[in-house]
Amino acid sequence: MTVAEKKKPIAERLLEGDRNAVARLITWAENGDTRFHQALAGIYPELGRARRLGVTGPPGAGKSTLVNELVGELRREDRQVGVLAVDPSSPFTGGALLGDRIRMESRTIDPGVFIRSMASRDSHGGLARATIDACDVMDAFGFDDVLIETVGVGQAEYDVVSAADTVVVVLCPGAGDSIQAMKSGLLEVADIIVVNKNDLPGAQRMVVDLEEAVHIRLAGKGRWITPVVTCSAGRGEAVADVLAEISRHGEHLGEQGLSALRTQKRAGQVRLAVGELIDDYLWGEAGYSQRVASELDAGRTPYEVAGEIRDAVLRGERP
Repeated sequence: MTVAEKKKPIAERLLEGDRNAVARLITWAENGDTRFHQALAGIYPELGRARRLGVTGPPGAGKSTLVNELVGELRREDRQVGVLAVDPSSPFTGGALLGDRIRMESRTIDPGVFIRSMASRDSHGGLARATIDACDVMDAFGFDDVLIETVGVGQAEYDVVSAADTVVVVLCPGAGDSIQAMKSGLLEVADIIVVNKNDLPGAQRMVVDLEEAVHIRLAGKGRWITPVVTCSAGRGEAVADVLAEISRHGEHLGEQGLSALRTQKRAGQVRLAVGELIDDYLWGEAGYSQRVASELDAGRTPYEVAGEIRDAVLRGERP
């Protein structure tokens, strides 16, 4: 890269196809760097072209293997693919353990594929806090598809819904996944359910149970009926069937439906951002923490203290 190119705004470099700009902007997003907000304003008009696919489910269901195979199918269609693999954080550095990138090593040499591992850090929803921002970066860069794979904590992966147009929940027989999915509410967020490792005993029984659960949940509601698809990602079998259902879901949404869905999710992103800003304002270094402690030490109840702080905020008083 020449000196002149380095001096260009990073948003401009991204839109011109600079992969280093992709990596840099995602790092800024992860670190909460304020420079990202300015860069996002520069690329925001280019968003909305990429199909965003979320892949979630319990640990050991084969999410990474399925993502790897889906990437292969998409590349055979000559589509440019970005992958965000949200890994558990290192307890020592806070960084991602890079497990998924290691598993997808064969894809990293493909110039049509970009893989980024992200640390879940303190996020309990299975997605790093900056995942939506990272999706925006990949979208603006020009990827046709962005695949988001969650950590796999099983019980709380609903953040994936806020980042994806289509949510694929991956389960496997013999691990109690169907019961866990029903109990945890994973079926509520699933647009497509994939029973992976379909060569294992109990696979067909699992499909029947899941189809019945989906039918009971959605009967008479006049909306998308979540299909239950089987495959064996490890053997590369029936992965094309999964991709076909993903495409069918996109067709079901249509252009207007997809636009409305994305607007709804952007509104949710605004609410989250406002919540974070207010939380920092109230409880940051210059916030109400010391006042709360002194009021509690004086014998006030938590609800009395909370009411006073609410009233102070509404009066426009600064902490």
